[in-house]
Formats: sequence, C-alpha cells, structure tokens
Amino acid sequence: MFSYEILKSFNDLEMLVYHYIMEHKEEVKYMTIRALADAVHVSTSTVLRFCKKSGCDGYSEFRVKFKMYLQEEKEKQPAQDMEEILHFFHSVTSEAYQQSIAVITEVVRHAKQLIFIGIGTSGILGKYGARYFSNLDKYSQHIEDPYFPITTNLHDTVVIALSVSGETQQVIQLANRFKQHDYILISITNKSSSTLAKLSDYNLSYYVTERLVNQEYNITTQVPVIYLLETIGRLLR
Repeated sequence: MFSYEILKSFNDLEMLVYHYIMEHKEEVKYMTIRALADAVHVSTSTVLRFCKKSGCDGYSEFRVKFKMYLQEEKEKQPAQDMEEILHFFHSVTSEAYQQSIAVITEVVRHAKQLIFIGIGTSGILGKYGARYFSNLDKYSQHIEDPYFPITTNLHDTVVIALSVSGETQQVIQLANRFKQHDYILISITNKSSSTLAKLSDYNLSYYVTERLVNQEYNITTQVPVIYLLETIGRLLR
C-alpha cells in the first residue's frame, strides 16, 4: 500500500502519521480523523494530505483501503519482521529506487577511496562496508571516532555515513565536517526526512519500524543496510 515513491513524498509531519499508523494498525481501523490527528499531534489537514499522497480521496477511503491491506497481510501470515523486510525488498524493485542505487553506484565507481562513518551497530556495519569494498579493489576505511581530525579534501574521496535514525549527534557532526571540506556525502538511513539524509548529497532510505530496548538500545533490523551495500558492490563489478 505504501510504495517507495509514496514514502518518499511524505514530509516530516506526514511521516509521523505513517509511523503511528504502522505501529497502531488495529487501533487505526476504528479511529476518526480527529482521533488520529490528536494521537499524532498533527492537524486534520496533515492527515488529509497524508491520505491523498497515499492515493485516497479522503480519510474514509483511506481507512477502507487500509482495512483491506491489513486483511491481505493477515492472510499471508508472515512474521512481523519478515513482513517489513519483504516490504523493503518490494520497494527496492521500483524504478525510482533502482535509479537512486544506480546513480550512487556511479559516484562510488569514480571515487578513489571510500570512508565509512557510523557508531554503535552502524559503526560495525561501517567496518563491514569498508572491508567489503576493499575486497572489490576499492580502497576503503572506517572512522568511528567522532573527533577524528579532518583537514583538506582528499581528491576523489566519497564518505558513506550509516545511521538508523539519521539523528545521531556524533555522526551528524562528523558528516558535517566532511561536508565543510567538500567531500561527497552518501548516507544510508531509515528515513529520508532525517537530518543526516537532508545533509547528504545522496541518500538511500529503507523505512522499517525502529525498535529500541529500554528506550536506548537500537535493535532495528539492519538487513536493508547490508543488502544496499552489497548491491552497490555487485554493481561495481
């Protein structure tokens, strides 16, 4: 129901509506437009714009289509995590997403070296990305220290920033310092509306439900990140 093109069209407030709906699927089926707007802390006009971008004339039509969508998904009976991953793999087959991957692949192809940045789980994936692309004869390194000194631009160097939320302060600060020295910045984030995504020259977003343990430890699936890194690598070959 929510294609990559639709998700990409949502602004920050509309994305809040989307995430609330996906996290409260059963409740939303019976909510009025006013109740939904109040729950998300947005206006009813924002909800209506969300519905129209989702291909519906209004909230009533959206609620009917959403119920049908939930019934279809229920009949498939996939596990929740698998459902999200399958949705991601369906999204990346779209022409728009494939074009974004192709453009970024060419940027990476013409780079003499790659620098991966990220901390925590994203930092581990940054190390994996650096090793993976090094195996493809593309000199790569990973920087996890947010205070790593950055001076003049190394010629034809591309920075790839990884962050689930796209709001990690240390990663944004490091990415911004690279931008100030005219490095090309590519980011892979969960949402295109995040600060890091907007800061980047190029962004790939995967739109899965973010999951935290004790409101602190991020356990959001990273399958999309690995897939995107390896897809770019395979296209290079």
